[in-house]
Amino acid sequence: MDKYLGKRIDGRYEIHQLIGMGGMACVYRAFDNQEQRWVAIKILKDEYSGNTEFLKRFRNESRAIAVLSHPNIVKVYDVSFGDRIQYIVMEYIEGITLKDYISHNGALPWKEAVHFVSQILKALQQAHSKGIIHRDIKPQNIMLLKNGTIKVTDFGIARFSQSETQTMTDKALGSVHYIAPEQARGDFTSDKVDIYSVGVMMYEMLTGQLPFEADNAVSVAIMQLQAEPRKPRSLNPQIPVGLEEITMKAMEKNPSMRFQSAGEMLVDIERFKLNPNLTFGYAFQQDFEATRQIDIFEEVKPVSQSRTKPAPVYGDDYEYEVELEKSKKHAAGSMVLTGVITAVIVAALLFGVYFIWNMFSGGQDEVTDQVLLPNFMGMNYDTEVEGNSDYEDFKFVITEGFDPSKDDGIITKQSPSHGIEVKKGKEVSITVNRVALEEEKTPVVLVDLEGESQTDAYNKLQDLGLVPSVESVHNDQTAAGYVIKTEPGAGETVYEGDVVKLIVSKGPSEKQTTVPDIIGFPLYQAEELLKQSKLKVGEITYDEESDEEANTVLEVSPDVGDRVSEDTKIDIKVAKGKKKEKTIPATIPLPAGVNMDLSLKIYVDGELTVSTTVNPYYLGQYNTSFTGKEGSRTVVISLDGQDYITAIVDFEDGDNGSFNIISENPYIPPEPEIPEEPEVPEEPETPQESEVSEDNNGAEE
Repeated sequence: MDKYLGKRIDGRYEIHQLIGMGGMACVYRAFDNQEQRWVAIKILKDEYSGNTEFLKRFRNESRAIAVLSHPNIVKVYDVSFGDRIQYIVMEYIEGITLKDYISHNGALPWKEAVHFVSQILKALQQAHSKGIIHRDIKPQNIMLLKNGTIKVTDFGIARFSQSETQTMTDKALGSVHYIAPEQARGDFTSDKVDIYSVGVMMYEMLTGQLPFEADNAVSVAIMQLQAEPRKPRSLNPQIPVGLEEITMKAMEKNPSMRFQSAGEMLVDIERFKLNPNLTFGYAFQQDFEATRQIDIFEEVKPVSQSRTKPAPVYGDDYEYEVELEKSKKHAAGSMVLTGVITAVIVAALLFGVYFIWNMFSGGQDEVTDQVLLPNFMGMNYDTEVEGNSDYEDFKFVITEGFDPSKDDGIITKQSPSHGIEVKKGKEVSITVNRVALEEEKTPVVLVDLEGESQTDAYNKLQDLGLVPSVESVHNDQTAAGYVIKTEPGAGETVYEGDVVKLIVSKGPSEKQTTVPDIIGFPLYQAEELLKQSKLKVGEITYDEESDEEANTVLEVSPDVGDRVSEDTKIDIKVAKGKKKEKTIPATIPLPAGVNMDLSLKIYVDGELTVSTTVNPYYLGQYNTSFTGKEGSRTVVISLDGQDYITAIVDFEDGDNGSFNIISENPYIPPEPEIPEEPEVPEEPETPQESEVSEDNNGAEE
C-alpha cells in the first residue's frame, strides 16, 4: 500500500488518492485543511531524495516556478524542502492529459491543434520571459479542461543537469520522443528546446503519430539526432501547407533555424489563422541565408570521394566515417588550426570591445531603451521641463495655446498619456499655455468636416483663419477626394494661424488585406502582426478603467476581420493599466496620562471609516492602515468628538506611499462633574396659638 495514502503531510495536506506517477515523482489528490480546497501534491520519489544535484535543481526551480502566474500555467501554491520529503503543491485540475486526448481521438482537426498550441506557446512565452525553461514539454504534461483550456504543468522538476543528460539511459530519457537533438546530446540547452518539443507535439496532434519511434529510448534519441521525419502532409493530406511549414520549422535540428522565441512562433500561427492558405517559404529563406554566408566567408571546394564506403546522410554535424586519406586529415588539421587561431583573434577583439564599452559605460551590463513617461500636465514648461536633464529622453513637439484659467507656461495637454513605458527619444506632443495669445490670437472651435470634399474643407479652414495641410490615404469607407477626419478633431479649440491637417481619402486600394485578431495581445506584438498584414498603426488611445495589464490591446478600428486596403491605419485602444492598490500602515499616538475609555473616530476626506473605543493608558498608540491606488487623502482623527490629529495619506509618495501627521491638538479631558448639594426639605409650619384659641373657642361655643 502507498505509504502516503490516508496520511496528513505537515499537519495540513490530507492525501486522498494517487492520480499520477512519473519517472521521478508521484502526484496525489489532497485536501488543504488550511485553505479548505482540493490540491494536487507532487512528491519526489524516495530514490531521488539523496541526489544532491537533483535536490538543488528541484529547490531552485520550485522557487522560480512559484512566481509564474498565467491562465495557461498550473498555479503553484506551496513547496517544501524537508529532510525526509520534497513536494510541490499545485492547483487541482478536473481534466485529462493532452496525451490521453490524442490517444482517444487520433489525428486532431488542424483548427483544434492550432487552438491548443497557441495556448501552450503563450504559457511558454510567460515562462521564458522569467528565465525558466521547461525542458520536458510533452502531451503528458499538458492538462486539457472541459472548456478547451490548456494548462501546462511540471515546470522544472524534469529539468536535467548536464551530467544527467549525457547519460543515455531509459530513466534519463523518459521524454525522449519530444526532446531536442542538443538535449539528447547533453549540450547546452536554451529556450529553443521547448520550441522543438512544441513542434513534435504539433506533429503528433496533426498526424496522430510521433515523428520518431523505435524499440528503445536510445534508438529514438539517435533518430532525433540523425533522421528527418516524414512530412506531416504525407500522413494527413488535410493539413494546410503553411501549418506543415510551421511544424517543420519548430522541429529544425539546428536551434538557430527554429523559431527564436515562443512569441515569434505565435505570431506566425496568428498570421496563419487569419489566412489558412498562407505559406511562409522558410526553406527558401534558410537556403538563401546559408548561401549568403558561404559567399561571404569562403569558397566551398568539392570534398574528396575517397572513402571506404558511402557516407550516410543524417542531417547533423557529426562525422561518422573513418580512414580518410592522409591528405584530407592534414587538410582537416590545418582547417582546425586556422579555426582556432581565428577564434582566438575574434575572442580578443570582442574582449577589447567589451572592455572599452564597460570603461565608458560605467560597467553597466544591462541597458534599456524603455523609460516611463511622466505626467507633464500642470507643470510649467519654461521652469520645470525645458532644459531639465531628467526629461532628456523625450523629444517635445510643442503647440502653444491659451486657457484663461491657467498661468503662462503651464502644460495643458499631453500625448501620449503619462504612466506608460515608451522608447527613449519618443516624441511627446504638449500644449503650452501662453497668456500673450489672448491678445494675439483668436480662439476657433473646429467644425466637423468629415465627409466634406477636400476643396470645401480646405476653404472652410482658410475662412476660419487656419492653415490647412492635406494627407491622402487609402480608405474603404470614404470616397476618393473626401475628408475622413481632421487633426485636431472636430470640437477642439485651436487658434488663428494654427495648422490643421485634413486626412483625405484616396479611395480603396486594389490590394486588400484582413485586420488580424490582435485583441488581448501586448501592444508590441500587435504592431508586429499589423506589419505582417501590411497595415499601419494609427492612433493609440488608453483606457484607464480596464483591469487588463498595461498596453494590452482592447479594441481596434476598423474591426478584426474587416477587409481593408493595405497600408490602412488601424486605431488601437489599449489598457493603461490600473495602479496597484497600496496599503499604508499608520500609527496614531494617543494622549499620555489619560486613563479612561475614549471614542476614537477616523474620517478620510470627510467620510467616517473607523469608529472604536480606545484607552490611552493601556494602548499608548492606535495602529491602523489606509488602502488606495493614487492621489492623496486628508485624514482627521477625533477623540470624544475633539479634532485630535490631522494627517495626509499620499498613495503616490515613493513606492510604498506615506502617512504624515501635519497637525496635532492637545486632548482636553472633560471637566469632572461636581455634584450639586441636595435640597433641604422645608419643615411644615406650626399653627399660631391665637388661631388655635380661636378654633377652640369656636368649638366650645
